[in-house]
Parts: sequence; structure tokens; C-alpha cells
Amino acid sequence: MIVISACCFGSLTTLTLLATRAGLSLMNVIFWRFALAAIVLFLVTIRGRRAHAPGKSAFRLMLIGATAQAVISYLSFKALDYLPVGVLAFLFYTYPAWVAAISAITGREALTRARLIALVLAMAGIAVMVETPAAQSLSATGISLALGTAFLYALYLPALHSAQKDLPPFVSTFYLVSGIAISYLLIGIVTRKLALPGTLDVWVYLILLSIVGTVVAFGAMIAGLQVLGPVRTSIISTVEPFFTALLGALVLAEGLTVAIVAGGAMVATAVIFLERSSETAEPQFQ
Repeated sequence: MIVISACCFGSLTTLTLLATRAGLSLMNVIFWRFALAAIVLFLVTIRGRRAHAPGKSAFRLMLIGATAQAVISYLSFKALDYLPVGVLAFLFYTYPAWVAAISAITGREALTRARLIALVLAMAGIAVMVETPAAQSLSATGISLALGTAFLYALYLPALHSAQKDLPPFVSTFYLVSGIAISYLLIGIVTRKLALPGTLDVWVYLILLSIVGTVVAFGAMIAGLQVLGPVRTSIISTVEPFFTALLGALVLAEGLTVAIVAGGAMVATAVIFLERSSETAEPQFQ
């Protein structure tokens, strides 16, 4: 489920770029993505919501979506003003290391030897996949924003794991996505930049963004997160940048380099190793 989720999230960059190229502003792409997803989830989860009356979990999920996800999205886009996309991807995907460290310090999940090996291998794969210019040529502001986003996401993932335990995955996704949609609706009203998509092409991209990149992506992530916990989920999610690069090569003709293939193979190896090792007892790393 996490691999499916990561691939769905990996489609966001390509679909968002296609939608903005078709004439819709980025803010409107984000709003309509979540608004349409919330409508779909409202219809899909009618029975599930009747069986699980809204309570503290629903409120927490909406609050997490409306605040944490909105801040993470803003910082990610802001960091692009200072850093190349590849460097931002590398710095953001340090978040599995943050998740592992925070979970170990708080005692939520032990940092086992197998998890450490998989984490290092996945981080190395991300480093191979992206182009990283010399450190002295990078903006300190951009680095701070990117690492800050990674750290916030590392806090966001365990909080999401805790909040959605009592609810089915798609019911949890409905509340989370609704919170995000409300947040961007308010931003659009305040900035007076909300606009209705005007072409069929844009609507197609938005529907794909809402169904594939949101409903399926968040639903699968929450379902996998319930089983695996934050540490293993974050490590397995590192397949996302490889799928993003692969889809970019197929749809946007951006090219598929040897480095991307090699890095993707390293990430895949880390995922397989992590899952194989989880089938047996993992000695705690000292």
C-alpha cells in the first residue's frame, strides 16, 4: 500500500505541471485538487462515517490537514525560489532519517540494525538520483527551508499515525483532505485568486490529481501507515522520487539517466531488504 501511495504521490509533479501549463494557477490547482477529492471521499465514505461518528479523531485529522499540510506545501514551494528541484528533493527526503531519530528518542519505535541499513541505502539512492551542486553554491535560506520542511513532515507523519488509528483509512482520508481543502479555500478567498477551470484539459488533470494523487495516495498511505508505523512507511516512501523521474521521462520527455536508474535500484533494494528483515526478529541497534 505504501508503494502504491508513493507512486500516486509521485504523479503529482507531472500532473501539476501539466495543469499549470494549461493555464491554471498553482494555488487553484492545489485548491481544486483537494476540493474535488473531498467531494469524492464524501460520497465514498457515507457508510463508513455513519459507523464511525465524528469525534476527536476527525477533528484532529482536519486540524492536521488544515495546518501542517498547508505549511509543508508552502515551505516546499518557497524553497524552490532558492534551490534547484533536485537539491530540494534530496534535502526533503532526509525526512525518513528524522522520523527514525524522533521515533527512537521518544521510544515509539526502536532503531533496529535492519532499519538503519535500509535507511542509509535509501538515502544513498536519493543522493545518486539527484544532481547536487557544490555546497558553497547553494542558498542557506533554501537549505533551511528544505530541511525545515523535512523536519515538519517527520513530525506530521507520526501525528497522522496517532490521529487515524480509530478510523477506517478512507474515512480518515476524508477528514484530512477536507481540512486541507478548507485551508486553501480560505487562502483563495483572502487573496481573491480563486478561479473556475475553463478548459477540458485542465479538468482532466484536476480529476487525475484528485483521484490518483489524493484519494488513492492518501488512502493507501494511511492504510499502510496503520500497519507499518512511521519509520518503515517513511523509508518505503523513498520510491516516490524515482517514480516521479520515471513518469517525467515518459510523459514530459525529460530523459531517464543512468543515475536515476541506479538510485532507483538502490531505493528498491532498501525497501526489499526492509520488508524481508521485518519477517524475522530485528535485533535492536546499539
